[in-house]
Amino acid sequence: MALVYSHVIPFSILFVVWVLVFFIAGLYEKHTILLKNKLSSIILNAQIVNSVIAVLFFYFIPYFGITPKTNLFIYLVVSFPFIFAWRLYGFPFLAKHKRQSALLIGGGQDMVDLKREVNMNSRYKFHFVSNIDPDDIGGLDFQEEILKQVYASNIQVVAVDLSSEKIEPVLPHLYNLIFSKIRFIDAYKIYEDIFDRVPLSLVRYNWFLENVSTSPQITYGVLKRVMDVTLALVVGVGALAVFPFVVLAIKLDDKGSVFFYQDRIGENNQPIRIVKFRTMGVSGGGEKDITKVGAFLRKTRIDELPQLWNVLKGDLSMIGPRPEIPTLINQYTKEIPYYSIRHLIKPGLSGWAQLYHENHPHHQSDVVETKVKLSYDLYYVKNRSFVLDVKIALKTLKKIVSRSGL
Repeated sequence: MALVYSHVIPFSILFVVWVLVFFIAGLYEKHTILLKNKLSSIILNAQIVNSVIAVLFFYFIPYFGITPKTNLFIYLVVSFPFIFAWRLYGFPFLAKHKRQSALLIGGGQDMVDLKREVNMNSRYKFHFVSNIDPDDIGGLDFQEEILKQVYASNIQVVAVDLSSEKIEPVLPHLYNLIFSKIRFIDAYKIYEDIFDRVPLSLVRYNWFLENVSTSPQITYGVLKRVMDVTLALVVGVGALAVFPFVVLAIKLDDKGSVFFYQDRIGENNQPIRIVKFRTMGVSGGGEKDITKVGAFLRKTRIDELPQLWNVLKGDLSMIGPRPEIPTLINQYTKEIPYYSIRHLIKPGLSGWAQLYHENHPHHQSDVVETKVKLSYDLYYVKNRSFVLDVKIALKTLKKIVSRSGL
């Protein structure tokens, strides 16, 4: 019994850490169950990381007085097939459900994307059997053309674009359907939950009044600042060992300056100056090109490390919308409605858009992709919390370790 007790505390701590590793690996993402071809490599890599963490844990903390080498080896070998089998067969079996028939009342490209996403993936609890465009509602007989369809198709869920004024005439009829035990959902809420971003077609002045608050969140603000300073110090101290080699490499490459300073726009549209390791060189013709060392620094994100000083100063946060250069902001403010709202909060080294927006403009003019990026920034502005910041930080760690970049 004493042997069991000696293992309970350390392995309880490790269990929490292992769950975090699984989370960082993406095993708890809603899209993971679709990636069956990648599932084995994801689980194996996570288990290897868990085993390494366990070895380091018992090596650096001899307090527990145990070195369960055999147990850790058994854990890696035995747990992998069990976890893989559970994820591949057990989890989908328990999550299996009969999909409910749903009606979508909404129009526009966002609603087209929503219908396609829901109907093409069985993980969702319902599927759309029909779609009614608000532009057509005026010419429809609700009793004959909508109500009959609801009962004929056994509709159990109705997703409605409640922001459309064209739907208001049928709201009394929809209200009566409540007594038929039909569930109503805001179509844009479903969109946001599925795509992890705010559809720009929904965004109007009233959206900001309902969803964006400028009142101070004292507890969140304190926790966020503590997180910023703690992470900046921990990462910064660890990065000091790398700095001399980076400085030497830059100097040997083209003998230019080590650091690069650039003006950006920060919180409340205030200008800030960020610092990075220089990655660009200047040729004789004045054209700027990425140096060989600079390409490596960008790929590994090492060029971003000096910005930890901006975090300590309070110009940047670890988590938030990435700060943009003034010239592009002037352009986007004119061409993209409500673009400046992203400057309501402090920008960050990493953010929601950096994790989920695939086609970053990378400080080049691109109105189309910047609109998409803004939809992710608005999601963060609306839902920001300490828990969300921790999630972004963990996901960012995965990006850096896997060298997939931001």
